[in-house]
Amino acid sequence: MNFNFELIKKDAHGSARTGRIKTAHGEIHTPAFMAVGTQGTVKALTPDMLRDLGAEIILGNTYHLYLRPGHEGIARGGGLHRFMNWRGPILTDSGGYQVFSLGALRKISEEGVMFQSHIDGSRHFLTPELAIDIQLALGSDIMMCLDECTPYPVTSGEAEISLARTLRWAKRCDEQRKNSPAALFGIVQGGMSMDLRKKSLEGLMEFPFEGLALGGLSVGEPKEEMLSIVGEMTPQLPEDRPRYIMGVGTPEDLVNCVACGADMFDCVMPTRSARHGLLFTSGEKIVIKHARYRDDHSPLDALCDCYTCRNYSRAYLRHLFVSGEILGMILNTIHNLRHYMALMERIREAINNDCFKQFKVQD
Repeated sequence: MNFNFELIKKDAHGSARTGRIKTAHGEIHTPAFMAVGTQGTVKALTPDMLRDLGAEIILGNTYHLYLRPGHEGIARGGGLHRFMNWRGPILTDSGGYQVFSLGALRKISEEGVMFQSHIDGSRHFLTPELAIDIQLALGSDIMMCLDECTPYPVTSGEAEISLARTLRWAKRCDEQRKNSPAALFGIVQGGMSMDLRKKSLEGLMEFPFEGLALGGLSVGEPKEEMLSIVGEMTPQLPEDRPRYIMGVGTPEDLVNCVACGADMFDCVMPTRSARHGLLFTSGEKIVIKHARYRDDHSPLDALCDCYTCRNYSRAYLRHLFVSGEILGMILNTIHNLRHYMALMERIREAINNDCFKQFKVQD
């Protein structure tokens, strides 16, 4: 097994913690944010740019890479790391959330999910076994079990049926990986019911998963309900394994979830927002297309150390955005991802120095 998690420091005043994950492709310092590279690329950035921003791990997506260009072709090319020239660790989502989001284009059964491709309408059948086989072919460092992402809202009966199926699929995923050196994480489901979430966790603890995730969040529920689930469930996840909150979220979400003891996060928010001109700063969020920035020749964020903020003004970034220039997307993405990576660096430093409580209040 090319995977190990070491708990380094637990905050003296709460549940926040730092750790280190070791994989065959390098180390990940936690809490960590994973840039989303859905189709084998983090949009608008090269791998070297990502490394310069402080990214240690990225996320690839089983569903998209299975459909295009195909996992077998990637395997023949030496695996996803070589295919996309990323030398660090890669976590792959099982594709469960993407299939869930297809709505009427998919049908769930005990065996798996029949779905139509969003690309060409072709029909496919994704089983837990195939989800693992795809991730093995990609050469993932961390694989995710295929789960049924519980929608919101949902009845308690529907949520219970869904989580029971997710547990049965988790067993099949664990059996399918056999002696793979990659880690496999289970996913806690159960909707917004705390009792069902606890039942899901109890079921997953029967398997030797190297980490556990909270799934089925950020699917339309109020922020308060999401934070309630994270706050109640995260401390109950095993202390000696990484705790992954899937699909979360805003900078404020990350700080709040770290306070609950979470270690890993992913979200398209920083990259997608950058391409649409919404930029995160140490002050207010900036919508760069606004006319107020036409003659603003100050840096985007004077406190940011990224390439964009060191070299370009708000006026120039606005010009690029309203002109539809590709460079605007690149510079905006550099900034937003560096904002997230720098936030995680400050979080780790605060925890290690026993001042996370003060950091949380000030940030």
